[in-house]
Amino acid sequence: MALALALGRRGQGVAWPNPAVGCVIVRNGRIIGRGSTAPGGRPHAETVALEQAGALADGATAYVTLEPCSHHGRTPPCAEALVRAGISRVVAPIEDSNPRVSGQGFAMLRGAGIEVVTGVGCRAALRDHTGFLMRIEQGRPMVTLKLASSFDGRIATRSGESRWITGPEARRLVHGLRANHDAVLVGAGTARADDPSLTVRDLGISRQPVRVVASRHLDLPLIGDLARSAAEVPLWLCHGSGVDPERTRAWEGLGARLISCTVTGGQIDTADMLRRLGDAGLTRVLCEGGGALAASLLAADLVDELVGFTAGLTIGGDGRAMIGAMGITQLAQAARFDLSETRAVGGDVMHRWLRREG
Repeated sequence: MALALALGRRGQGVAWPNPAVGCVIVRNGRIIGRGSTAPGGRPHAETVALEQAGALADGATAYVTLEPCSHHGRTPPCAEALVRAGISRVVAPIEDSNPRVSGQGFAMLRGAGIEVVTGVGCRAALRDHTGFLMRIEQGRPMVTLKLASSFDGRIATRSGESRWITGPEARRLVHGLRANHDAVLVGAGTARADDPSLTVRDLGISRQPVRVVASRHLDLPLIGDLARSAAEVPLWLCHGSGVDPERTRAWEGLGARLISCTVTGGQIDTADMLRRLGDAGLTRVLCEGGGALAASLLAADLVDELVGFTAGLTIGGDGRAMIGAMGITQLAQAARFDLSETRAVGGDVMHRWLRREG
């Protein structure tokens, strides 16, 4: 199961809107087939592993990181494929909460006389499939908020200089984070100030994450990296109503996808924006700022994971804070996260925090 989970993680960032599943087929203690969900969600992991196993799958055990699908879509059900291949035992940690599956895959397997074992690797599988399950159950993708700052929590000097607070090793790890998320999200202020490309570089990946910019008025420069690459790398612009039609036409002409969102209090409603991104199929979103967008997501309790990179320098109170004002007057109002991981990355420290349940 550990190998199946590792294989499944290969599909994170590329398998959406489908879950990133891994499958390992074993017979007489020997691995005869392995697979992960392909980019775009097809073929499914079970199909890939069964093809590799061939006739040896008869009587074998399949380890799958999520309940095999039971419905006919663009491909036949994976549960049916496992039955046809003669698999005798299926080990899967969790049920797929998609209403089109939701226990029916397991029922199909048991109905065919296949032994089904559940719960093995459950905790890891729930974590790996958080984004997919959240989109199905809550209608929004999982959100990771990435922040890089000085020791005293600043992201730039008072003049706005910010390149580079953290070192090259930390920045490379950020590219890895981008690669295993479906989309990278920034606010309009960050897009205007930094003109970021938001792409994954130097990792040899075949599919770039979607770039998403939240811009209430769509007042983004029509020159620069984002505009130049809009036709080559997906660029989605989330905006409010009443946008200048000329700007709408200009961005659409460049190849961007425009997503109209509800506006609350003069700002894009982040909950509505995430619902619309979920409707578009996204399961995992990496937010890279800026401070106002980060504050809005945190205040709305929409952040599931924090990833921080802290550098060994201080900028002082006149530097720019990494998170905008949230109006918190009592500590009880602040969301708590539990430390999951901490390690040195070059000359910086990376720390990962998960949403505290309950």
